[in-house]
Amino acid sequence: MKVMGVDPGLANTGVALVSGAPGRVASYGFSTIRTSEKHALSHRLFQIFSEVNKLLAESRPDLVVVEAAFSAPLYPRSGISLGMATGAILTACGGSAVACREVAVRDVKRTLTGNGAASKEQLERAVRGLLNHDGPIKPAHASDALALALLGLFRAEALLSGGPAA
Repeated sequence: MKVMGVDPGLANTGVALVSGAPGRVASYGFSTIRTSEKHALSHRLFQIFSEVNKLLAESRPDLVVVEAAFSAPLYPRSGISLGMATGAILTACGGSAVACREVAVRDVKRTLTGNGAASKEQLERAVRGLLNHDGPIKPAHASDALALALLGLFRAEALLSGGPAA
């Protein structure tokens, strides 16, 4: 089973691929798609779409798990740009005909740390421990993408059969 995790962001989108079986990680990798604020919004969204599309074609995952978009009341514009980046990612998944599920970050934190309100640092340490990875996983977007991919690997059957579809 191969699961891709994607942590959307307009400036930085974390992407990770985990392969294995529930309870056993055989391999993993991670990266970040970076876009420049110097470019038009349409260009940045197309870059995210294109790079995710390329990764999907190369890695051919069985499942993609994307962090569900949210909006903080104090920063509504951030929520809008996050939603647009998520839309580009979901469109790439739809065009690739790969199963894709959105998962709330609190569910990822609860599953991997036991605490839905865990900090980013606590989540990164949990991911590092599950992967037996030496040293911090940086940047945070890549660590979050690995967390999403791990959740997808651990819950693949449930997500593929009845999880909320993207």
